[in-house]
Amino acid sequence: MTGHVTLTHKELYQRVEAIFRKAGLNDPQSRALAKVIAAGERDACKSHGIYRIEGAMRTVKAGKVKPDAIPELLAADETAIVKVNARGGFANAAFELGLPELVARTRRLGLAALVINDCSHFSALWPEVEAVTGEGLAALVMCPSYATVAPAGGSRPLLGTNPFAFGWPRQNQFPYVFDFATSVAARGEIELHRRAGKPLPEGWALDASGKPTTEPEAALAGAMLTFGGHKGSAIGTMIELLAGIMIGDLTSPEVLDYLGTTTLAPFHGELIIAMSPQAFAAGRPGDPFSRAEVLFDAIVGQGARLPSQRRFAARARADAEGILLADAEIEQLDRLLSLGLDAVV
Repeated sequence: MTGHVTLTHKELYQRVEAIFRKAGLNDPQSRALAKVIAAGERDACKSHGIYRIEGAMRTVKAGKVKPDAIPELLAADETAIVKVNARGGFANAAFELGLPELVARTRRLGLAALVINDCSHFSALWPEVEAVTGEGLAALVMCPSYATVAPAGGSRPLLGTNPFAFGWPRQNQFPYVFDFATSVAARGEIELHRRAGKPLPEGWALDASGKPTTEPEAALAGAMLTFGGHKGSAIGTMIELLAGIMIGDLTSPEVLDYLGTTTLAPFHGELIIAMSPQAFAAGRPGDPFSRAEVLFDAIVGQGARLPSQRRFAARARADAEGILLADAEIEQLDRLLSLGLDAVV
């Protein structure tokens, strides 16, 4: 039986951060990336945990992301739009730079948006959502990807997996958060199926000829499908418009043209919208947070589960018991730290 090693969240973060340092990332880039990867493992989100390290390093090695980028908060104005230029670096460091100004403007205006341009993005969106809800604000976050998803009724890649996330703050407990790809599954899930030698569920993907397939290799060479048919297709298109065209950044087809491959982290923009529940509810009866709890209690009272509850349960276990990694995963981390960029091709 394969052995396992238990690490604390801090220990895993330090290992991942050291790997990125070895790969040439500067302080803001390495810290931000290590934070989201360690959080993915802590929350049992394997498709967004240490699995993502090699892809990030491969993107650095290919020269498609700047490991020494210093994101720039553009000159402040009086509008509700905060803009950060990632300057060719990863989105995570740019988000951390822009968050305080986003929060300040949202508290002043009731609603504000953070636009991140010229960034590489490889992680889930819930870290951004939870950072905003941690300030007592609601959040919508979205970004395109590269063209790997066929629109409803189509047969070839055009849309990205185009993740979409929402969060609502709750007092003294985890926020209400959902974060999902507008494709049937995240592309990383197909890659994990390929590595495990497992077939895909029906309805996930098409092969290169546009026919349904359950073979991960054929799916990666073909197109993924949207969730909910035409509904997911419409939401995915909305994200191309709002988080690509509207913010003056690349759409998913343009990202694929720029990279020439789906083996690298996609290069595009990101849109984060923050809202103050108190500001929107001002002058109306009832406290918005108390009223939200009535709704959540009613959902749970029917035996339903709020989204992210499994992830939060995994987080609580990891905080109490540590993060369990297989020996092979520890060996992978050691190899990446030892070889740096030479570990990836």
